[in-house]
Amino acid sequence: MRLEGKTILAAVDEEFEDLELWYPILRLQEEGATVDLVGLEKGKTYIGKYGVPAKADYAFADVQADDYDGILIPGGWAPDKLRRYEDLLTIVKKMDKDQKPIGQICHAGWVLISANILQGRRVTSTPGIKDDMVNAGAEWHDVAVIEDGHIVSSRRPPDLPPYAKAFADRLAAR
Repeated sequence: MRLEGKTILAAVDEEFEDLELWYPILRLQEEGATVDLVGLEKGKTYIGKYGVPAKADYAFADVQADDYDGILIPGGWAPDKLRRYEDLLTIVKKMDKDQKPIGQICHAGWVLISANILQGRRVTSTPGIKDDMVNAGAEWHDVAVIEDGHIVSSRRPPDLPPYAKAFADRLAAR
């Protein structure tokens, strides 16, 4: 299994987009990766937009970017909360500095905006936050997946197969 020994942080909060969290997690686990669900509160069960639960293994305050090989940030309404957590933004900034894979889909671009890491980057997202991405300095494209270095971005659930594959490929190459 090509991702054996890799550990990924999957950020979670209330109203995450269910498929955008679980599809990539299952894809990475199928390839041997360990995926930790990390939220504001360790042990809390967060509920997705469509009712699927996700229990946080750890709190953002209790983990370090150095403990992980990459990060997944799902969309839904959760990113509007996630972008407010300084501990998570510190992790994202450190992973960006270390060029570890950062996966963001749909509204997850808001977290990268708040981490101030999009200047000059090519990305995609849900068209609903296109202006936010552009105003943060990104070059936005309406395509299923964009890989700009270590940042892998995608638009929405129908794009999950190529997004999850691209993210897994990026992890495997590292």
